[in-house]
Amino acid sequence: MVLAVDLGQSGARFRTTDTEFTSKRSKLAQESTLDVLNDLFIEAQEKLGPTFQSDVVALSLTGVYGDVGDPKPYGQLAAKYFGAKSVAVIDDGLAGYFGALGNNDGVTLSIGSGTVAIAGRRGSYSHADGLGHIFGDLGGGFWLGKAALERVLATQEGRDDATFLSEFFESEIKTYESLKSHTDAKAHLLCINAAKTLLEAAEAKNTDAITIRDKGAEYLAKTIRAAWTNVGGMRNEGISIALLGKLAENKGYAESIRRRTSSLLPQITLVEPQGNHLDGAIFIAEQVPEDIDPLLRWWHK
Repeated sequence: MVLAVDLGQSGARFRTTDTEFTSKRSKLAQESTLDVLNDLFIEAQEKLGPTFQSDVVALSLTGVYGDVGDPKPYGQLAAKYFGAKSVAVIDDGLAGYFGALGNNDGVTLSIGSGTVAIAGRRGSYSHADGLGHIFGDLGGGFWLGKAALERVLATQEGRDDATFLSEFFESEIKTYESLKSHTDAKAHLLCINAAKTLLEAAEAKNTDAITIRDKGAEYLAKTIRAAWTNVGGMRNEGISIALLGKLAENKGYAESIRRRTSSLLPQITLVEPQGNHLDGAIFIAEQVPEDIDPLLRWWHK
């Protein structure tokens, strides 16, 4: 049996052969991944029962920045709670890649609160962005929401003129006014949640929202190109590209990304992902027995 876990910045998901469930426990920027997983494993025991065991555990993890590090602490933790004998520690971008494209060549772009692109070509893989909201994640949810709220709050103070954009953000303004700190986890989450409103404003033809959305798409197109060229891909090769994550479900954003990527890599084809990060974690557990340094490392008891 495989227990798959997908840990993100807005929650976590679990899947076994028999069940799937979600948790609101997420990985915040300042938290230790192992501490978060410890909390999640306790929650999983409550859901699955104290006698639940799984020989193989596959962990799709946010916040590892393209290098999963030493898998031993993760393996020991999974062995403690689930009796695991083998544990795959996976950068969540790579889990998304295998979930979306399997063993096929191409590029996957995961767009959640952050963003990461993974390219695969002839058995080699590369990673682009996924650097976190301070140094990267350009075009992801935090970036979009922050860019929108910056203009809205500046307009309130007379430093900007995005009056019509501000009309879409009444709820977010109230939340902002209730914050005790403008730099803590709640402020971070407010920016992430504001991304959805920004994309809705763009769908409503607000020009300020469209400008922000399209700038995000430009960043993401460059991230896709970087992942592809870093794995040895050439500009005029035929490339399958899959978009993953809730923000990728927004048709306007997806189309804006496609157009800008096509100007950089003319032979792209946007394809529907075959599955998600949980599917990819299970695929890796069952079909990728070797390490893919530094994006995937196995621990064996």
